[in-house]
Amino acid sequence: GFHPDWNTLIFNYGRNEVRDFLLSSARFWLDVYHIDGLRVDAVASMLYLDYSRRDGEWVPNPYGGRENLDAVRFLQDCNKMLHGDYPGAVTIAEESTAWPGVSRPVYAGGLGFTMKWDMGWMNDTLRYFRRDPVHRKYHHNELTFRQMYAYSENFVLPLSHDEVVHGKRSLLEQMPGDVWQKFANLRLLYGYQLTLPGKQLLFMGNEIGQWREWNHDGEIDWYLLQEPLHSGLKRFVTDLNRLYRQRPALYERDFDPDGFHWIDCDNAEYSLLAFFRTAAEQPPLVVIANFTPVPHEAVRFGVPVSGTYRELINSDSELYGGSNWGNAGGVTSEDVPAHGLPHSIVVRVPPLGMLIFEP
Repeated sequence: GFHPDWNTLIFNYGRNEVRDFLLSSARFWLDVYHIDGLRVDAVASMLYLDYSRRDGEWVPNPYGGRENLDAVRFLQDCNKMLHGDYPGAVTIAEESTAWPGVSRPVYAGGLGFTMKWDMGWMNDTLRYFRRDPVHRKYHHNELTFRQMYAYSENFVLPLSHDEVVHGKRSLLEQMPGDVWQKFANLRLLYGYQLTLPGKQLLFMGNEIGQWREWNHDGEIDWYLLQEPLHSGLKRFVTDLNRLYRQRPALYERDFDPDGFHWIDCDNAEYSLLAFFRTAAEQPPLVVIANFTPVPHEAVRFGVPVSGTYRELINSDSELYGGSNWGNAGGVTSEDVPAHGLPHSIVVRVPPLGMLIFEP
């Protein structure tokens, strides 16, 4: 067959020699190069016989459906082989439809991938961040809708090469506002991504805030690190990654609804979000995010336990290029119920900033 989107041929997954070639290729990368796993591109184009085809341009399967049953069997066999022969190997599907069970085990009727890219989160979030902050309150659901389906698959939250090529511009250039606001928005985006349930993917060059799109023929623009805002962004990503490794609440229950709890998801008027993450026998982490450039002197948020809350991360810190609008290292809770929780804290919320607190 011929693929109209990419001007390529299509594998016939029903032929044993084709399947064996592809399975051997998959093994090769892990066996010879010892890579950690495989990401399979455009899985939907494999799963559906009518993908990018009009009526009359495709042949139904033996049951009259549009599912490519040979491709389904191949993907299941490939995942069973890789997970069986290389324990700990990761397989990730870039799959953009509602096909059920992409990241469910084969024995449960799934395709057997470890995880699936959350294309909905990526599209909604970047569409939201591209908006002028004055309009964001009308699109608050683009931030919150993701939790409606967050546990239907084991998701990866991708900010990948696809988002910074083919005229889409770099992530920094996609942010609105002046230079300061672009960097503040980008720090907010990365902090928001890292604290949500799901595994995170950040493509190379994004961690230093490249102005140019990614160019596969050149290296990353490392010279930008001589500029304070770029080096500050890199320092922020470094600190986020360090915190992530140290706090199981940020990863232990990524695929369990009990690991995430909204504090306030309805404050569209001020474009504020607050939630907390939990892990077994660990203190909760409280996350507060402000998606406008308007700072707030005192906002009350409910918290699950009483005590002094240490400010672990403030994306508006001057260390990262921010305005240093913060809480002097921490706040103490009060026995004042808020947002359905027994205690609360009163917080100075920075502009285009996010805070992570730990009791």
